[in-house]
Amino acid sequence: MFSNLHHMSTVPTDAEVASQTLKEEGTYRFPSFSSSDAVTLGLSIRKRFRSTSRHAKGKGLVLSIQTCGGHTLFSCTVGDLGSTTGIGDVSLDSWSCLEAMINVVRRTGHSSYYVEKGMSAMGKTPKQMGLQADSFNRVSGGAFPVWLENAPCCPIAIVAAYSGSSQEDHTLVSTTIRDYLAKTRRDDQISYMPMPEARMPMPEMPPAPPPRDEHQEWQEHHVDDYEHRAQSPYTNT
Repeated sequence: MFSNLHHMSTVPTDAEVASQTLKEEGTYRFPSFSSSDAVTLGLSIRKRFRSTSRHAKGKGLVLSIQTCGGHTLFSCTVGDLGSTTGIGDVSLDSWSCLEAMINVVRRTGHSSYYVEKGMSAMGKTPKQMGLQADSFNRVSGGAFPVWLENAPCCPIAIVAAYSGSSQEDHTLVSTTIRDYLAKTRRDDQISYMPMPEARMPMPEMPPAPPPRDEHQEWQEHHVDDYEHRAQSPYTNT
């Protein structure tokens, strides 16, 4: 989509960040994706966010995993709309921002962070990129496409999290997907590891007898017959 981006300095630029994000999209591919995967992945993102310093400082999060057709597989909120101080961790506007990020992925097929950084690097506005409608009023990081390894035509689902920080929301989602895929591959290798064959102990066989010398046996037999032959009455004694 933004194939003409150039690296102009050693300091990470928007173009470099966009290229790195595009690389993540091509690397983080699922062998399959079910509703169970969505729940496990969603809970992992929730747990990871709750361990961050941003959450410790009172920041909240809204999270949704949907198919590209709009079917919600997982959804949750980390935080409350209000507190005793009157300041909430999240707001109703958080959900509208999240849906706008999801619409960006659904429209472009790329993560919202890639689109954001790509537009910035190229000096484009959302309107110039065809994202000027109300449903695209939030082009920021945090929504990531779910691709299948054997389906390069289009993503099948979207994982999105919004807490107000474009970079940190993208990092939260992308690194959790990376770690989840790594764990899944390790589990698959363990489950397909062949078990050692159980072998019954073989009974000990007696030593084999020495080979028979048929020629020697024939000689001994005939010598014995000769010595025990009947004596002739005409033999001198």
